[in-house]
Amino acid sequence: MRGSRHPRAAPSGAASLWGLAHAVALVIFAGAAAAQAPDLERARRIVAGTCFLCHGVDGESSSELFPKLGAQHAAYLEKQLANFKSGARRSETMAPMVRDLSTADFSSLGAYFAAKPATANEVKDAELVAVGRYVYAQGNRWSGVAACQGCHGPAGHGTEALPRLAGQNALYLENQLKQFNTRARTNDNDVMHAIAAKLTELETKAVAEFLSAQQ
Repeated sequence: MRGSRHPRAAPSGAASLWGLAHAVALVIFAGAAAAQAPDLERARRIVAGTCFLCHGVDGESSSELFPKLGAQHAAYLEKQLANFKSGARRSETMAPMVRDLSTADFSSLGAYFAAKPATANEVKDAELVAVGRYVYAQGNRWSGVAACQGCHGPAGHGTEALPRLAGQNALYLENQLKQFNTRARTNDNDVMHAIAAKLTELETKAVAEFLSAQQ
């Protein structure tokens, strides 16, 4: 018919350019994905070189003074390591340990420890644990202490942004709560200071003891 128009096929040169651009994009995407993937072998070497002395090979911790890292959320660990390096979380012990590590190393270490099993501690004082269970689940409406489970979950497993507390060493938890209270803990402090400041010595010890016995 007169006046009818048919779609014109793209020139072969344009098609070739589009195909080349598509192939290049796929290569770049694949390279970026590979670069972002955690290097667990690199993490294993770092752990075997330094971390194991305090935190154990599997994140089980060598002392109640040091946190267990096994089964901790990868993103949370990555953030804490980055904060130690930047100084947002001050620590004379951790700062030199992370000074020469990269952002990629932090990501790999987070993934490494997150894949390790969680462990619980034995109950040392059943009555103290009972107090801790109540405060953790209910808070203290008379003093204004919020229930811990509101953020950290009923089982203390936390989220990607909030730490897993279940099975953590009681002494470490107790010390961290006290540091939140005095603001010696220099990161993640806004919410936790308001809570820790209202905890009594008994409540602090009880919550720490309760959480340490959880799986």
